[in-house]
Amino acid sequence: MRDVRRGLLAAAGAFVLVAGVVVAPVGAGAGVAGGNTEYLVLLEEGADRSQAVAAIKQAGGEVVKENANLGTVTVRAAASGFVTRVSASSVIEGAARSRPVGVAPQQKPLTIEHENGRTGRGPAAKRPVGMDPLDGQLWGLRMVRSDLARTVQPGKKAVKVGVLDSGIDARNPDIAPNFDWNLSRNFAPDIPEIDGVCEFSGCVDPVGWDDSGHGTHVAGTIGAAANGVGVSGVAPNVTLVEIRGGQDSGYLFLGPVTDALTYAGDVRLDVVNMSFYVDPWLYNCTANPADSPESQAEQRTIIRAMKRALNYAHNRGVTLVGSLGNNHEDLGKPRTDLSSPDFPAGQEYPRPIDNATCLDLPVEGPHVIGVSALGPTTTKADYSNYGTEQIEVSAPGGWFRDYFGTPQHRTNGNLILSTYPVNKLQVNGHVDAAGELTAAGIAAGAQKQCPPGVTDYTRCGYYFVLQGTSMASPHASGVAALIVSEYGKKTRGDFGLDPDKVGRILMDTAQPRSCPNPPLLTYTNEGRPDEFNALCEGTRNFNGFYGHGIVDAWAAVTRRH
Repeated sequence: MRDVRRGLLAAAGAFVLVAGVVVAPVGAGAGVAGGNTEYLVLLEEGADRSQAVAAIKQAGGEVVKENANLGTVTVRAAASGFVTRVSASSVIEGAARSRPVGVAPQQKPLTIEHENGRTGRGPAAKRPVGMDPLDGQLWGLRMVRSDLARTVQPGKKAVKVGVLDSGIDARNPDIAPNFDWNLSRNFAPDIPEIDGVCEFSGCVDPVGWDDSGHGTHVAGTIGAAANGVGVSGVAPNVTLVEIRGGQDSGYLFLGPVTDALTYAGDVRLDVVNMSFYVDPWLYNCTANPADSPESQAEQRTIIRAMKRALNYAHNRGVTLVGSLGNNHEDLGKPRTDLSSPDFPAGQEYPRPIDNATCLDLPVEGPHVIGVSALGPTTTKADYSNYGTEQIEVSAPGGWFRDYFGTPQHRTNGNLILSTYPVNKLQVNGHVDAAGELTAAGIAAGAQKQCPPGVTDYTRCGYYFVLQGTSMASPHASGVAALIVSEYGKKTRGDFGLDPDKVGRILMDTAQPRSCPNPPLLTYTNEGRPDEFNALCEGTRNFNGFYGHGIVDAWAAVTRRH
């Protein structure tokens, strides 16, 4: 790949290189005669760049930008036929849609599940030193023993955690102290057709902004500051870096995701959290007979491009952590996929999934630590994916229906409380125009705290409850950041720790949990159909519900080499 990268850069001409991504000047590629659909074209390793560009042009495409480090080219071309035409070239490995253009407005259903109910937090625990006022509600923080770990290792500023998500609201007083403005980047400009009216010039949200809320929630669980306001994160002293790859509407497409992963490797981030799957396919299959030949070719390209990007980041010291997903299935024994493609709306169809040739990405990609979700009783949440094939560890993700038969059943206290952008709460009707919580917001679990003397509500802390494997993964990412903080070393001017070693420590120090007895866990009492029933396979030391165990921050930072 070294020779290929050098060839791409030498031939870039008027293009500008930014952290491994060659970007066309403003206006380049716009209004291409061949069409306005954006594709990611994957070059064969060792391919001649000029031949590749010629093949792209012959297939009806126009180069928009190049990711020199991955050997990919972003192209605009017609909505159909381009993938087949360009893939016929011997210098092109494949092509897939990078980001959609020109479709009807819609919203993707969130990949987390949040059910409103009466608040049931119970009395707040006494706040120990180093904890924040709302931390008594963070049962997940205590389950992973972050409250104990911070007395030994609260995290180091030199440790940088990338949040590959929808953005981060850096106005929140729990985020602001740990947010890195210089390193943060947005790789996913708004698409008006799916994200709505652009809030900022050029449809590019500035870093430190989040219209979805998902990324801010994830970031707070990882590294909200322990500063006497609101909540604190698992690793309250580490640095948070926004590497936005997601749209306001909730989608995460191939092009922005691979660019963000490349950037993470280029700037040597220590950990990257990935609480998503790459749209539009829940499973990318190499040759699913239910898919058209062009869709098959696109999925093969998505698999290859994601593998390149994950390998690139890992080889540059990035520990990759991903959520197992919320489809309540054993990833080694997947059911028929009924949701793909999830974009544009109404195009989905039943797709039988062959486990040997289909991948849920990024979690089933190389080097990704897969995390399942638990409720406050440490029971596997009904929605969480599982299975010995892909799981590494488990972590608190929230489960609204936990504690069946008790007053805590179906209460917001069973969910994960974390930071949340006020602008999103206002859109949802949970906060009014003056920044005050509405009755609906309080019922849904929204909370607010302002630092002393702060009168501008946009500088106050807002918090909300969610559940999902999206909430479990950041607990594991926070523990991984503490591991780097405790055992990392400075080499060649960069502080860090080999990601394989981080993974080993994370798994070796997790709290082992046996399968339930009987091992078939049913959710009938919680109102779920038989499809949710889950069979736990494996031993106490490793099984399909808990992996190697529940991540344990205290054990991780107090072990010795």
